[in-house]
Amino acid sequence: MIQIWRAQLKRVYDYYRKRRVQVRCFFLKLFLFFVVLNLSCYWLALVTAFPHLVFGKALGHYAKIQIPVGLLGALFDSLSFFVTVQLVRRALASSGIVRFMAHLSVDFFIALAATWWVLFVFVLSGWLINLLDGRIYEKNPQGRWQVISIETLAHTSDDAGIRTKHWRQRTDLYRGRLVDALRHPLANLKNIYFGIIMGASAMLPTCIHLLMFLAALWRQTRRQSRHDARTSSSG
Repeated sequence: MIQIWRAQLKRVYDYYRKRRVQVRCFFLKLFLFFVVLNLSCYWLALVTAFPHLVFGKALGHYAKIQIPVGLLGALFDSLSFFVTVQLVRRALASSGIVRFMAHLSVDFFIALAATWWVLFVFVLSGWLINLLDGRIYEKNPQGRWQVISIETLAHTSDDAGIRTKHWRQRTDLYRGRLVDALRHPLANLKNIYFGIIMGASAMLPTCIHLLMFLAALWRQTRRQSRHDARTSSSG
């Protein structure tokens, strides 16, 4: 089975090397591909999980957020892509099964890092866009988050203090959502779904490896079953 998996990876790796030479501005086009992929995931997740945000007054705000989301998401995806390529190259060059599996297993850590990157991207994107729009998040006396104008805080804090406070509040907001999703997953299915769709592009190499492994397992199982059938019939 490992040999089948290795052969499939080699075909994909050889195809990548061939296309990298043939395609002009390959790295730029790859980055733009990931930008489009991230934007597509962003709007798909937003429309399907929170349609009231897309078809409501907040559309302009989320349309602005898509710019840093697309660029930062594509940056992570491009870096993870090249890391995956190097891991595949090292895995194919390795002679033992353990080393082969060890190199490819790093992709699962990349998929895990994608989760934290998605959180960072939304904290940074919302922080930046809100500051440009002259507003920040703040908790009211009831403990609920609300949006207030920076002008109302200008007389009590300087600009640096407002930016720092807003960053801390954005971090607390998304950290709270993550903790709440882990504690009460059934009550946060929309947020979990949104996170999975947003992290799908970064998890693409891991998913490809997993599909190749399952394909190799399926082929090996079919080959073994045919062999057993021939053995039993001849016996």
